[in-house]
Amino acid sequence: MKKFLSIMLVLCLMLGILAGCGGDSANGDNDGKVWVIATDTVFKPFEYTNADGEFVGIDVDILAAIAEDQGFEYELNSLGWDASIAACQSSQADAMIAGASITQERIDSGWTFSDGYYQATQCMAVAADSDITGFEDLSGKLVAVKTGTQGASYAESLMETYGFTINYFEDSPTMYQAVMGGQAVACFEDTPIMKASIADGDLTMKVVDGTENEGSPYGLAIFNEENQEFLDMFNAGLKNIKENGTYDEIIAKYLG
Repeated sequence: MKKFLSIMLVLCLMLGILAGCGGDSANGDNDGKVWVIATDTVFKPFEYTNADGEFVGIDVDILAAIAEDQGFEYELNSLGWDASIAACQSSQADAMIAGASITQERIDSGWTFSDGYYQATQCMAVAADSDITGFEDLSGKLVAVKTGTQGASYAESLMETYGFTINYFEDSPTMYQAVMGGQAVACFEDTPIMKASIADGDLTMKVVDGTENEGSPYGLAIFNEENQEFLDMFNAGLKNIKENGTYDEIIAKYLG
């Protein structure tokens, strides 16, 4: 009888250990999830490659700070604007952070945004030697924009009123080259991006005074409700890094 009880006790202990191991394994799987985040490639100062070949920028640093605050792991894939959207929509990426303006149109089309992390306006820039001083000078001329951006939306909203046409480009550098090369008389872009590109890239361009709109905030976006957990962590972390001063340090690092 004692031998039977001993055997049963050993079996119970073994089952308990196995059950415990199974529980730890499940928790490990959850804790070990690596979130895949898509981003743009050339959107200085929010995401770009520095002189040392490192991928840096405001979005890059904000994501890193929030990940440290919230204790999650992530993989940041630099894909470009259109490819980032496609990756999220096809579930090849969990979220996108690429200076994406929070707009009702995007929300209606399936974007779910985080809390805003930077208020950005859009503006118009022209070649440094251009005599264009305002929208009125665009009549009958060609303007360059980057596909799918708020800069493009801003230009589209002015096109009929001021009588210009639009040519669409896949990235900002190609759009800038069109203006400097004379293929377009102006381009529309997010103001901090435009100013940083002109200052740091030695572009022979200038921002036209008085052309900024009211703008809208940037937000991280998900396209699948299954990734709401990540969005919640991002929002919580964003709140914390704003409160502890990390956010202000990041902005000052890139924008002064």
